[in-house]
Amino acid sequence: MRMIEDLIGDKPQPVCEKGTFVFAAIGLDHGHINNMCKGLLKAGATLKWVYDKDAEKVNRFRKVFPDVQLASSKEEILQDPEVHLVATAIIPSERYRLGIETMEHGKDFFTAKTPFTSLTQLDEVRLKVKETKQKYAVYYSERLGVESAIFAGRLIQAGAIGRVIQVLGMGPHRLRLGTRPDWFFKKEQYGGILCDIGSHQIEQFLFYTGAKDAQVAHSKVGNYNLKEYPEFEDYGDATLIADNGATNYFRVDWLTPDGLGTWGDGRTFILGTEGYIELRKNIDIAKDSTTDHLYLVNDEEERYINLKGKVGTPYFGELILDCLNRTENAMSQDHAFKAAELCLRAQKQAVQIE
Repeated sequence: MRMIEDLIGDKPQPVCEKGTFVFAAIGLDHGHINNMCKGLLKAGATLKWVYDKDAEKVNRFRKVFPDVQLASSKEEILQDPEVHLVATAIIPSERYRLGIETMEHGKDFFTAKTPFTSLTQLDEVRLKVKETKQKYAVYYSERLGVESAIFAGRLIQAGAIGRVIQVLGMGPHRLRLGTRPDWFFKKEQYGGILCDIGSHQIEQFLFYTGAKDAQVAHSKVGNYNLKEYPEFEDYGDATLIADNGATNYFRVDWLTPDGLGTWGDGRTFILGTEGYIELRKNIDIAKDSTTDHLYLVNDEEERYINLKGKVGTPYFGELILDCLNRTENAMSQDHAFKAAELCLRAQKQAVQIE
């Protein structure tokens, strides 16, 4: 295995000159849009337009990105020949429709997770991608935007823990009830907890194990704390078995207590035939309030590495180059769609806990 320092390497730099890759933001319903735009800008992209029907959301966005132009409609953006890609964090149930419109206008599409709320939506978009040859990229941020998670992938590829045979993921989130919009509690619009935040967990399972497909062996969901919102789910878990024999269990919830110093104590445990990795993504509770803690144990050593600020997020530059060069280095379309499909299947077959 290469030395740890070699695997960390240099932080990513801009991949294109200003004006070479132009993008726009349509649909600001979730805060993920800010990190998506910041990542693209840091990688060298140019943010030209923003549009949302809600003027207040637009004003907040323009405070973060003061150079962006306000479009009068989404059509003004879609018809602009300079725009290469449209980024969105619109309500989850509306993402596929905006993606189809974007691709029909000859532009690539970049959405926050979850990309779909039904298998029918996924089928429609698969056909549109095949027809237009455009990209429907998904920001699975709990791997793509987390330095410890990115570095875990490098360790696995370098053979640090042998063949990965099991991934255990925990994705707790803080609810912050008073800040949530109405759509957040309507299942048709947010898709359910396994479809929504469970998508992160399934994507990283496929990535770390190198699996192309998996079956959902069991899944369940429940609403323990918010009976006044009968369509909401504050707990979910699932077990999957990959086509290469690797297994997965994950748990997601909206039960993070107020005493925790961050929004959620995200953990990932990756078991290999020759070692294991633990990620404490957001905090090392009661010890270190910083992010990106990684623990590695194998036949050579046991080691702790704090990766905050050391790795960066290369996904954004890779995505830009993929759009410009029509390659698939950031994430293949098949992988993005398979993660989405499996979270939808887990949601659809979930046992409802009463």
